[in-house]
Amino acid sequence: MDRIAALNEILTQDPNDTFARYGLAMEYSKQGDLDRAMAEFSILLKANPDYTPGYFMAAQTLVRADRAAEAKTMLTDGIASARRTGNLHAQSEMEAMLADLG
Repeated sequence: MDRIAALNEILTQDPNDTFARYGLAMEYSKQGDLDRAMAEFSILLKANPDYTPGYFMAAQTLVRADRAAEAKTMLTDGIASARRTGNLHAQSEMEAMLADLG
């Protein structure tokens, strides 16, 4: 069974499995299916607004899709999440990426 099928199987049993949802988004992104990746990131972040890594990886996916304005918004939201959760490392990475995007 490939990774996407395995992750979908986990999500069939538990649609709120954060790690499976994140993994599925990452697999779609890695395969270049950026729209499906963003759909999964959206589900993930709606259900888990403080899952900080999701914002950073979603922003990277948006940049790959030439959607820089949306990536900036995602990073701003991610920085807020990182502040809420005390994730200083993620906060600094997202601030650096946001600065690079202008």
